[in-house]
Amino acid sequence: MKRTLIIPLFLLSAVLPLSAQKLSVAKATVDVGITGYQQPVTAVFDFHVKGSKKLKIERVAPDCNCTVVDYPKGEVGDKFQIRMTYDARQLGHFNKQAAVISNGSKQPIYIIMKGVVKADYVDVSGSYPVQIGSLRLDRSDLEFDDVNRGDHREQQLQIYNDGTASCRPNLMHLPPYLTAVMLPEVLAPGRTGTMTVTLNSSLLHDYGLTQSAVYLAANPGDKVSPDLEIPVSAVLLPSFAGMTAAQQQYAPRMVLSKQQVDITFGNKSKKSDVIMVTNNGRTELDISSLQLFTRGLQVSLGKRRLQPGESTKLKITAQRDELKKVRTRPRILMITNDPAKSKVAITINFH
Repeated sequence: MKRTLIIPLFLLSAVLPLSAQKLSVAKATVDVGITGYQQPVTAVFDFHVKGSKKLKIERVAPDCNCTVVDYPKGEVGDKFQIRMTYDARQLGHFNKQAAVISNGSKQPIYIIMKGVVKADYVDVSGSYPVQIGSLRLDRSDLEFDDVNRGDHREQQLQIYNDGTASCRPNLMHLPPYLTAVMLPEVLAPGRTGTMTVTLNSSLLHDYGLTQSAVYLAANPGDKVSPDLEIPVSAVLLPSFAGMTAAQQQYAPRMVLSKQQVDITFGNKSKKSDVIMVTNNGRTELDISSLQLFTRGLQVSLGKRRLQPGESTKLKITAQRDELKKVRTRPRILMITNDPAKSKVAITINFH
């Protein structure tokens, strides 16, 4: 007689894992570019964990004593980083490897950092503090401030090739009102160049703040990604060129209780402050535009039209975690019909 083997479900659960784990690294090989002799250089590796079971890094074993690794001890979350530092005590190309051993994968995951050590290398991080891929920049954003209709304004990005191969830097996703020219077109390793970005203000649609983003690629055809982003802002001012002296006497006059807000978060993630806005002029004050240069701020204005002698409150709420992520200065922009203050920028300082 044939018998059927029946295994209780609770025994199956003891044999089979409740939730499979998977440990992966976003980029297993990091090119750190050029460094100088005895100038240690660090590569950062981003790891991701899938599965509900707790994962623990048992150890990270580098392939030589010239490399030091820094990794989280104990259990890790969904995302974590491992930092790998090479002492750069030998000239020439280097390729250093480390094995990441955990309870989240049957085999070790290998991470590699590579680059070049040169005797004549000069550290340019002070002059070019912004790193985008293998390129270093002297600034993180482009601002075209106080622009009048018809202006053609230029801003420049100084670019340093921190990689090991020649490249052709270019800006991707340029909006219609921007053009860019790179000189020289080809940038050899360790060389600098200038990206000139020109704004045609006639192609801006509205007064006030226009924001966009361009992406710096090392070579044509590179893919757009958030880590290549360069924020761009332009402020187009209304024109009062035709206003007579008599009209100016009867113009509105905006007065602010303060034009700079200092916020100390302490142990709070959100803080608010209030600015009083008053019309000390003889005609109606119209605040036609109220805009933010960055995320991390919320604003509310009691009234946008103020009669002579009237006041209103501008409430500003700052969010600590969001402000820490922004690259540009947190500011609030107001465009008004006050010829003396057609543009008012309120700066937000936070600690």
